[in-house]
Amino acid sequence: MNIIQKISRGIIKISFDTSVLTIEYFNKMDRYHKQVDDLRKLENGTLGKEIANCLDDHKLTLVPNYESHDLKHLLLDYKMTAEDEIRMQAFMIGNGNYSIPSFTIFFFGAILLPDLWTTFYSDFEKGRQTVPISNWTINDFANRPIRELRNELAQPIRQKINLIDMKRLTQLVAMATVFAGVFGMLFCLPFLFSSNMADLFGAGFPFVGGAILFVGGLLTLSNLTKEKNKSQQVTSATANAG
Repeated sequence: MNIIQKISRGIIKISFDTSVLTIEYFNKMDRYHKQVDDLRKLENGTLGKEIANCLDDHKLTLVPNYESHDLKHLLLDYKMTAEDEIRMQAFMIGNGNYSIPSFTIFFFGAILLPDLWTTFYSDFEKGRQTVPISNWTINDFANRPIRELRNELAQPIRQKINLIDMKRLTQLVAMATVFAGVFGMLFCLPFLFSSNMADLFGAGFPFVGGAILFVGGLLTLSNLTKEKNKSQQVTSATANAG
């Protein structure tokens, strides 16, 4: 590994560590520490116990609002390293997890780790060929043997991800709109500080257009998330009633 590759991986690690510390700083961590304590009490070989062991080995705890993140690390056997983090996001995108965090982390890592692009593609393809797991949670699967769960994911008969349904298409378009808006604003930003009026007018309108695209994409993603949460609440209520 050359010096540039080492620096790139170091940048990714520092970025991840800083993000986690920031999230923890603005959240009350007591319940997450308790959740890890509960996982430690589970039987050896269960997914929950393995998650607790992994967190203890790395002196980490569950991250608020990202608890299932560690589930996927253990279940998919991706290590807690910079490159494996990006590999896992490539897998999850292939698996149908079209979320802003997944795309952001993946593109950030892909830019810094071009030497792994072939590996990322292989992980993406692997995700496409695996049962969708983006909605799996620790609460649902903590007591299941991890070997049993991995065997289920390795079954040749799988549920194919329908990439051409309207919700997924809308989600992809919204993502593209957000990134296009950000790119447009960043591209126009330097010209807004120019003393030349032609530059100001020429960059001002595209900048506003980029801002509109960015906000519109975020609103669309927000509405899709709300619909998804409502659907899950209805499903959960129906199951509890039954």
